[in-house]
Amino acid sequence: MENLIQFFTDISSSTRTIFLVSGLTFFFLLEAGLPLFQFDYSKVGHALMNLFFTLTTLLINLAGAFIIVKTADYNNANQFGAIHLFALPLLAQVVLGVILLDFIGAWFIHWLEHQIKWMWKFHIIHHTDTTIDVTSGLRHHPGESVFRLIFTILAVGISGASMGTVMLYQTISAFFAQLTHANIKMPVLIDKLLAGVFVTPHFHKIHHHYMLPHTDNNYGNIFSIWDHLFGTASAVKSMDELTYGLDTH
Repeated sequence: MENLIQFFTDISSSTRTIFLVSGLTFFFLLEAGLPLFQFDYSKVGHALMNLFFTLTTLLINLAGAFIIVKTADYNNANQFGAIHLFALPLLAQVVLGVILLDFIGAWFIHWLEHQIKWMWKFHIIHHTDTTIDVTSGLRHHPGESVFRLIFTILAVGISGASMGTVMLYQTISAFFAQLTHANIKMPVLIDKLLAGVFVTPHFHKIHHHYMLPHTDNNYGNIFSIWDHLFGTASAVKSMDELTYGLDTH
């Protein structure tokens, strides 16, 4: 575990880019062989549009990276945050750190964006995509990227996570964003079993259905446990029931 955390502490931008591009490429190709829905659209054009939003997100995250690093350094220097309240082994610190980062930095801010009207006006960009595929996970308004950055910094401070744990979490988070948005057909039984703990492709796509109550359910990023715990988990009998987008813009 020490070697793993050290790897993510020292991970370079080029290595992170390789991870991200490899994941996008893998799911992009997998969508061609195992599509959940047959979309009549320009896949490349759709990807380019969503990649444009990614550029703005990268600029915002680069600006906020300094604060995240300083917050993580403060945690280590002062033994600050939830993971330092007890004498926990490294594995427990990492697991607890990832869980808290996921709850505060992903689930909670996502829930807020659906509850607060002015925040929803930024998040709505993500929901206007009517052809959900692997690149849809990149589709975020710059304003929403700022919200998520603020809550990520807050999560780092509250959790007490080290920089290695933060980078591990962000790598896992990016993978799940690709996996859960990818237009791939999952074996129903496997998806259902995994969805008790983790956000799966089918579990998340229900959130992209154009009508309530599904749009206001299934907020999870990595772990679906928050939705099950807070009563915001939703299911459908068949994925064929889903229509992506919004009933009103």
